[in-house]
Amino acid sequence: MTPTPELDLDDISESLAGNGDAYARLVRRHQGKVAQRMWRFTRDRTAHEELVQDVFVEAYMSLRTYRAEAPFEHWLARIGTSVGYKFWKKKERERLQANLSPEDWERIPGEITESVEPSRAAEILHELLDRLPPRDRLVLTLRHVEDKSLEETAQLTGWSVTMVKVQAWRAKNKLKRLLQQVGVEGFS
Repeated sequence: MTPTPELDLDDISESLAGNGDAYARLVRRHQGKVAQRMWRFTRDRTAHEELVQDVFVEAYMSLRTYRAEAPFEHWLARIGTSVGYKFWKKKERERLQANLSPEDWERIPGEITESVEPSRAAEILHELLDRLPPRDRLVLTLRHVEDKSLEETAQLTGWSVTMVKVQAWRAKNKLKRLLQQVGVEGFS
């Protein structure tokens, strides 16, 4: 079912009045888009399911703050971005405690230069992005994986357009240095 502002507003109103079925309808209507967005934050199916659930739990807890100035789907996208960013920050703390082995890093350049399956290329991309701080990973994912404009990225992150430009430039340079460290040349 395609989300419509009227259906969403009716179900939001009913949810706020205590109708659990109304919120379930909102979840069913928007879970595909939310799941698609959250797949950008993890390739682990269990973690992905938890992230999708976290988005809807946070949305439910914040439902009274929805002002209907933008479509509900956009509001959920912003919550999803926030939930995913928090997830990456948590993973970063964990990563600092356990890094990839040198053998894991040595295999990446060969895999990049060889012809690889799209699914493996996505895994490699996620491995490399996982080495970046969450803030850098977020801006690169929104700008270059999800192909969001500067304005859309600013809206989703709550940053200014100037901040998005600066953060994207810094993140791209960090990724370039990381690729050079693992022996991949020609990144621009």
